[in-house]
Amino acid sequence: MTQSVHVATGIASIPLLLAKLWTVFPKLWAWPPVESVLHGLERVALVPLVAGSVFELFSGVANTARWYPYPFFFTSTHYWVAWLTIGALLVHIGAKLPITREALSRRRERDPEPPGEGLSRRGLLAWVGATAGILIVGTVGETLRPFRRLSVLAPRRPDIGPQGLPVNTSAHQAGVGDVARDPAWRFVVDGRVKTRLSLSLEDLRAMPRREAVLPISCVEGWSASARWTGVSVAEVLRRAGARPRATAVVESLQRDSTYARSSLNRSHVQDPDTLLAYEVNGETLDLDHGYPLRLIGPNRPGVMQTKWLYRMVVR
Repeated sequence: MTQSVHVATGIASIPLLLAKLWTVFPKLWAWPPVESVLHGLERVALVPLVAGSVFELFSGVANTARWYPYPFFFTSTHYWVAWLTIGALLVHIGAKLPITREALSRRRERDPEPPGEGLSRRGLLAWVGATAGILIVGTVGETLRPFRRLSVLAPRRPDIGPQGLPVNTSAHQAGVGDVARDPAWRFVVDGRVKTRLSLSLEDLRAMPRREAVLPISCVEGWSASARWTGVSVAEVLRRAGARPRATAVVESLQRDSTYARSSLNRSHVQDPDTLLAYEVNGETLDLDHGYPLRLIGPNRPGVMQTKWLYRMVVR
């Protein structure tokens, strides 16, 4: 919910930002550039406000398409620029408060808007609202299936991919195809445990099975739910003799990836729906969905539902 709303509102903000910049652009070149200390503060705050807003929307849309034409890490940069932009917005609003208060306190008759002088304020707002609505309908289907036929602008469809689920990274892209199919594969559980475990896929299938309907919710904005089958992390840790309030880190066969490791806090470890899954929708996992074993759990971003597992370190 939070990620899809984040992406949808970000996309809807594009026409709002463009309209705002279009309406204030002439004022950016007004002379004199600074009329008072408060006015100077307002104009200085415009630099991080405008630059941050443009960067947030551009980088966010580029992320939905998995396009990264910059050398820095998207997630951290997007996050911290958001805080800078919010700070600049608060300064801008504070500097504008006296003008706003004065405008709202004046009681003047509203003169009718002269005809033939371009788009009215009401017309501009209508166009912005309509454009934002079209963008939302054109993309939100990657999370809300009733809109999927209308979402011609969405980079993903929630029903297209191996076993009816999308994938961001295939086994070929991750370079794990051969090692994931190796009959000698084992899932190792070590760290702060009484008994180190080395489990084959058959060993995992012999443990108590658990099913849960959980989504893959990616930060790019798409989400798709499925019925997953596997063994709960809590059961595996119980057999390994982990302490009651243990945490864990799972590791992937994939190398050279920011998300090849994923942490499980106490809530995730103790939740019975946090699974080491080997089936999806009643079928053995496709290689692109993490065969032989993947993590799936509630309230976790898609990038943290780690695929191609081979190890869990208990802490």
